[in-house]
Amino acid sequence: MTIADPFDAIADPNRRYLLEELRRAPKTVNELAEGLPISRPAVSQHLKALLDCNLVSVSANGTRRIYAINRPGFDGLNLWLDQFWA
Repeated sequence: MTIADPFDAIADPNRRYLLEELRRAPKTVNELAEGLPISRPAVSQHLKALLDCNLVSVSANGTRRIYAINRPGFDGLNLWLDQFWA
């Protein structure tokens, strides 16, 4: 599953939930999966879609992968939305 368009990525309610959780603090897949009624592999697939469109970033801490919001990835969304308010 490759979703390069951030608008397609945020159309999914599970991905929006992940972004809301990551907005609060960086988290692991296990931490993110606790709040969703889907499997950890499904959470990983959703995170991959968000990674592919640059909305989240991932870093390694030992064997753990920590996901966080990638603020520069939201610049394109913001620019597109801002044109409606100018």
